[in-house]
Amino acid sequence: MQGQLARISEQSKPVQLDQQSVGRLSRMDAMQQQQMAQASQSHMRAHLSRVLLALQAMDEGEFGYCRSCDESIGYGRLSVRPDSPLCVACQQRNEK
Repeated sequence: MQGQLARISEQSKPVQLDQQSVGRLSRMDAMQQQQMAQASQSHMRAHLSRVLLALQAMDEGEFGYCRSCDESIGYGRLSVRPDSPLCVACQQRNEK
């Protein structure tokens, strides 16, 4: 995951806006690719952070418990998203 972050960091560098070296559409395409790389980088960093928190919870013996209500997170949810810090009910409340 950290290797992917490094590659994405390279892609999210500022776009050169020299009109003589690149046409307008190429610059717009490069800027769109840069924005997509930045969004991907942000998503991957958030995912890495959740994974690290889940590993920390395992070390502390608290893995599988909701960080909001302290109830156990269902096996189905953990099997799909083992890095989930919240049970389904608390996740739904946070999304509203």
